[in-house]
Amino acid sequence: MEIREILPWDRAHFCRLVNEFYTLPAVAHPIDPKNAERTFDLLMGDTPYARCFVAADERDVPHAYCLCAVTWSNEAGGLCVWLEELMVEDALRGQGVGQQLIAAVRAAYPDAARFRLEVTDENPRAAALYRTLGFENLPYRQMIIDR
Repeated sequence: MEIREILPWDRAHFCRLVNEFYTLPAVAHPIDPKNAERTFDLLMGDTPYARCFVAADERDVPHAYCLCAVTWSNEAGGLCVWLEELMVEDALRGQGVGQQLIAAVRAAYPDAARFRLEVTDENPRAAALYRTLGFENLPYRQMIIDR
């Protein structure tokens, strides 16, 4: 697998992977499939707020992705990179693809003060991977208002 940034011809694969991700038991709730298309359009623009890395096979077909959101954190004292979504197709899980994607994100933001992600209790395998990579649990819950 080659880890690279998402490219314009990845649209169908990205949308497929996102829609598959949101059907997994480890995800708290489904999303509108149009969100993937809007996110892809944003990624193809000139935004400093979002970035996506994919793991592509020898035919350059993506089989995994890591969608990042970039923000400032006063708490952390600098740039915060959220690993918003990390999805590896089932056949490739356990082969180090997730680790490679996280390594690519960390290399892309060497001066980031914090890398942050969410994991559900229904995904203990992913949580174990994140802990081995140095991620720690936060002592508080997140709250949201969706519009």
